[in-house]
Amino acid sequence: MLKFYFNGSPNPTKVALYLEESGLAFEPVKIDTRKGEQFTPDYLKVNPNGKVPAIDDGGTIVFDSNAILLYLAEKTGKFLPAAAVRGETLSWLMFIATGVGPYSGQAVHFKHFSPKDQAYAHNRYQFEGHRHYQILDDHLAKHRYMVGDSYSIVDMDLWGWARMAAFVLGEDAPSKYPNVKRLVDEITARPAAARAIALKDKFTFKAEMDDEARGNMFKHMTTKVA
Repeated sequence: MLKFYFNGSPNPTKVALYLEESGLAFEPVKIDTRKGEQFTPDYLKVNPNGKVPAIDDGGTIVFDSNAILLYLAEKTGKFLPAAAVRGETLSWLMFIATGVGPYSGQAVHFKHFSPKDQAYAHNRYQFEGHRHYQILDDHLAKHRYMVGDSYSIVDMDLWGWARMAAFVLGEDAPSKYPNVKRLVDEITARPAAARAIALKDKFTFKAEMDDEARGNMFKHMTTKVA
């Protein structure tokens, strides 16, 4: 059975959504990043980058949420846009992989977790976050879904982070980007999305962001760079 290494953060949740939507049988394997479980030797054999999510599909290991979504969609033939829009599919997947995800993650870090004297970095990532969301909103003003005429892995990919827009960019972000919100709300209303979000509640994860958690989540704080 496919093993799914996860926690409740945005990138694993988008993969959980695909697994629930597609009906693929899977075994969830908890990786508590606040406890540092992503750095155990066994897990680093699965993902040498020490992050979640990852899957082990009968010995085929795939890590990075975008790679996993594409792999699973090609494996099952489900929620994969038509071959005629392959270029558009890859373009938007990479836009989310290299832009929306990383800038959202850094925006969260400098907004909520960094020392409060980091105004330059905070402003930088908030600006880039908003810039990417505006591009998405403009696109979705003309299209119901990200690619083609039906719900696909690209929408799932976006949903993982966009459902957290208020936390990433501020409480007014959903109202600033109504077309993104419309798609997020449509996906969140799906039964599979409810199951994907609830998956983490079947396990106990460390809740406290204490010194141990900060040391495991933000190793740059405790590591000297020459």
